[in-house]
Amino acid sequence: VWMEVGRTALIKDLGFLYSDMEKKGVLSPVVDINISYKKPLHYGETAVVHTWIEEYNGFKTIYGYHILNPEGDISITAKSSHICVDKESFKPIQFRKAFPDWHKAYEKAKK
Repeated sequence: VWMEVGRTALIKDLGFLYSDMEKKGVLSPVVDINISYKKPLHYGETAVVHTWIEEYNGFKTIYGYHILNPEGDISITAKSSHICVDKESFKPIQFRKAFPDWHKAYEKAKK
């Protein structure tokens, strides 16, 4: 959930809404995830999520995450890989062609 919140906040910071993508019949499912748990984060505590674009090639996006505990220590480091697919058929689509404005923003924002 924290990573999803981080991704949607990053997308919003770049000037877009993930919900607009879904309205156009496109989803961006997680196709791979890597998580390292560093320090505990307990139920009810507030987490701070830092999210960035680790890699992007116009088709696949890899987001990076640092999730901090209330003391500001890194509790979790993670990366999640995503592609865009047609909502009905789940066939992959090229993000750079389907969303050229997002593509430009992702190119500028990637690490």
